[in-house]
Amino acid sequence: MAAYFLQKRGGRMAYIKLMKLLYLADRESMDRYSAPMSHDSHVSMAQGPVLSTTLNLITGQIESPAWRSWVTSEAKFEVSLSRELNDLELLDELSDADLEIMDHVWEQFGRMKRWELVDYTHSHLPEWVDPGRSSTPINPRAVFKALGKDEQQAELLARELFERKSLGRAVSELI
Repeated sequence: MAAYFLQKRGGRMAYIKLMKLLYLADRESMDRYSAPMSHDSHVSMAQGPVLSTTLNLITGQIESPAWRSWVTSEAKFEVSLSRELNDLELLDELSDADLEIMDHVWEQFGRMKRWELVDYTHSHLPEWVDPGRSSTPINPRAVFKALGKDEQQAELLARELFERKSLGRAVSELI
């Protein structure tokens, strides 16, 4: 996902802008398909919602050769593509539906500057709450409610996501 957005931006962007685009893509996927694309944990931070593990990858708190093969952290809080992306087939983990969502998010938000995106997430995403100097998890139920689901639907969808994540962790432990 990060490589795709970086490619759309010419190979480099402020990581706070990338974080907002990734969150918005996850949110759009939840709206369309009742599941995020990344399956990362969503958290509220002072500058808006972020994908927790992805932020840790960007800032170097988590090391991953797979991440570094696509994304390099640069000076001045920017990230860039680590290699050229001339063929979208290299992003074979992304489905056509994923690419459609990311194109939609890019069309809506790609021209916005980083701080415009921060302001947008603060004022238009009710699931975000200002955690001060900390962070707080964003419950998927809150996202589904913000997307217009009633309380019962939101709870059911959030429970299904939790069960899928739990099953995924159990399967990965078996492998």
